[in-house]
Amino acid sequence: MEFPITGVVVDPILLAGIGFLVGIMGGFFGVGGGFIAGPMMFWLGVPMNFVVGTDLAHMTGKSIVAARRHRTLGHVDVKLGVLMIFGTVVGVELGARLIEALETAGHVDSIIGITYIVILLLISGFTAWESIHALQMIRTDRVDVKDAVGFQGIAKKLHRVRIPPMISLPVSGIASISIWVVIGVGLLTGFLAGFLGVGGGFIRMPLLIYVMGIPTHIAVGTDLFEIIFSAGYGTITHALKGNVDVMMALLMHTGAALGAQIGATMTRFFAGPRIRLFFSALPLLGAIMVMLRLLGLTAV
Repeated sequence: MEFPITGVVVDPILLAGIGFLVGIMGGFFGVGGGFIAGPMMFWLGVPMNFVVGTDLAHMTGKSIVAARRHRTLGHVDVKLGVLMIFGTVVGVELGARLIEALETAGHVDSIIGITYIVILLLISGFTAWESIHALQMIRTDRVDVKDAVGFQGIAKKLHRVRIPPMISLPVSGIASISIWVVIGVGLLTGFLAGFLGVGGGFIRMPLLIYVMGIPTHIAVGTDLFEIIFSAGYGTITHALKGNVDVMMALLMHTGAALGAQIGATMTRFFAGPRIRLFFSALPLLGAIMVMLRLLGLTAV
């Protein structure tokens, strides 16, 4: 099927299948799935600027479905998600403007592709190491909790930062934390959303856990809630810049809506460390797909 806006020919069933796969992973891991859907679209031959805008568009609808399901499970800290939006909106606009500058300079594909690879490999390696360590702690009876975390040094230090105003996040079990830590996490992940064409979830979820000390299941649901706004704003700003193929996004959302419901329900049956261990394989897969495209090994 030819998509006139992007000027490429892609099998619509394949696009719906990508949406379904990303929907399951997004609902389960609390991410928008852009770090998988983006590389897949890039690998299929979609120009990177359209990958960014179109992926954000499909991600918005899918995250609404998954976040609603997590809300019913009690996995969404609405207060935390709303506060993060202030930093996210600014970050998304900065990222979108940078990608426009790179497109004008003619270096958008290579720079974004290399950035993808480096960030995804770092996240994959660290999350795998930490989750394995947490599982070992549980097996040796050093901890006996469903959401053991093998690395808490940064979170403990940031909880001691007393830059006002200080806020409490009772749903997440945090008695006191500086609001600037929350906004800072939103700013960083918002920038990545606008620059890499993701909801920011593939880095927000680890940051919520390791930097802020949020329990994994709450991080999953809250991340999806926040992605609705970051991806939604990103979709608008990229649409105004001509980077969104609406038909392609709708086809992907068709599969994603069903997959998101399945993935969100699955989180009830897994402990936090095991969810994070499974998660660590996804950034690695995304990095491999970007490498293949940069090496000229595409599906078309």
